[in-house]
Amino acid sequence: MKFGSIPIADAEGAILAHSLATATGVVKKGRALSADEVAALRAAGFTAVSAARLDASDVAEDAAARRVAEALAGPHVTISAAFTGRCNIFAGADGMALLDVAGLMALNALDERITVATVPPHERVAAGQMMATIKIIPFAVPESVVAGAIARLADAATRAVSVARFVKQNAALILTTLPATKPSILDKRTRVIADRLRERGAALRYSEVVVHDTAIVAAALTRAANAGYDPVLVFAASAIVDRGDVVPAALVQAGGVITRLGMPVDPGNLLLLGTLGKTTVLGIPSCAASPKLNGFDWVLDRVLAGLVISSRDVADMGVGGLLKEIPTRPQPRDRPPMETGRHAPRLACLVLAAGRSTRMGANNKLLEDFAGKPIVRHVVEAACASVASAVVVVTGHQSEVVRAVLAGCDVTFVDNPDYASGLASSLRVGLAALPSNSDGAFVTLGDMPEITAGHLNQLAAAFAPKENRAIVTPVRHGKRGNPVLWGAQFFAEMQAATGDTGAKHLIGLYGDQVAEVDVSSDAVLNDIDTPEALAALRRRVGQ
Repeated sequence: MKFGSIPIADAEGAILAHSLATATGVVKKGRALSADEVAALRAAGFTAVSAARLDASDVAEDAAARRVAEALAGPHVTISAAFTGRCNIFAGADGMALLDVAGLMALNALDERITVATVPPHERVAAGQMMATIKIIPFAVPESVVAGAIARLADAATRAVSVARFVKQNAALILTTLPATKPSILDKRTRVIADRLRERGAALRYSEVVVHDTAIVAAALTRAANAGYDPVLVFAASAIVDRGDVVPAALVQAGGVITRLGMPVDPGNLLLLGTLGKTTVLGIPSCAASPKLNGFDWVLDRVLAGLVISSRDVADMGVGGLLKEIPTRPQPRDRPPMETGRHAPRLACLVLAAGRSTRMGANNKLLEDFAGKPIVRHVVEAACASVASAVVVVTGHQSEVVRAVLAGCDVTFVDNPDYASGLASSLRVGLAALPSNSDGAFVTLGDMPEITAGHLNQLAAAFAPKENRAIVTPVRHGKRGNPVLWGAQFFAEMQAATGDTGAKHLIGLYGDQVAEVDVSSDAVLNDIDTPEALAALRRRVGQ
């Protein structure tokens, strides 16, 4: 790759390094400059630009980031589309983050142009949470560097970023009592432990209260293990202080094995880890009576994910294991138990399918056949196959027929009785029907059958409202197309739109929030409004 100052006369096709303002708008960094953009820059007085040109042996930043992400990704994760040289890996299920720490460190040391940042190893993750981000620092990386990185990763026995799903779901709790133990304490301990299990997809299936006596506790452990509960948790009336204490002695008397007593995590020091046959047994430290984070949570996470925990594994938790608050070092122990890192945005897809189709003549364009399906079904199926978590279809003209051809699609229908007034009325109705927790929504036209889930996912990869990318539009040959992805902060203004132009005016009004995604297909420019457009579409695909 060659980087530097390029005369404006030679800049077409070069990748712009820094955003520049012109009379017609801002030309964003990272774009391969078109002839029109070069002309606009020249008109604005620019004689040269800082830009990059790729060599034949270079891999463009998005392609390089995606290839590295695919080499890293293991079981139970998903990969986003790449944008501006960044590709993210998300958890595909609730569980534990499994990372090849040595492999990731070696990868980051291999070449400064390839970077990988991850959550900490063995962190509890929720489905949809970001686990890793791959960022290519320049605009391209030589093929030899990308291939070398992937070859290094391929040598690993397992992929470097994966999730161990929570698999153990049926837990038992044994509570012991002394004469001074109050029923309210037992109730609180049961409730807190049940909550912890529930957060990890497990359930407290069985509980028993017994006297704090070695033989009695041993019998209770045997009953729970024989009944198939796993793990079996023991919350003693008094903290476990020695291997000869009641709970550890009871485990041994029942035929079990003590793996470890005590852990270098504070709070949580007085934890017991052991096994009874194939059943995991945990002696709960007293601090777990509080919902605040403690060492028991770290061990419980691994147990419910089905991971084998050795005494050394517990010992290694000491680095980073100081969780106790002190005035000069407050800790986030009061956070909600399931609070996690950055998640993939919750995106809905709004399909506008209410119009009268007047330019098509007597027929409804949405119902016309294309490649064996009605046009609108192509659009809706693409939306359902994308990252969108909810799809809302707005109907109006011939509503019942449109709904019928979409039978079997996992969508929510909403009818617009005022569809004749224009597109804006359908936009208002559709936005009102979106899930309340939506971070954004694709606004998709029902007459664009060549739009694919891949197009939508490309837009989603660029969506980052905190980075001023809250409106994402596809671009082909320098021309903006559809669909457009809108951040939720614009929904109120979009609902105030009138007529048949929708919310296009907001793109100009909030130009600093717009991200343009170059796509490799004319699909984003082609809507089917007329018989001629339909005939041309059919000719293109040989129908």
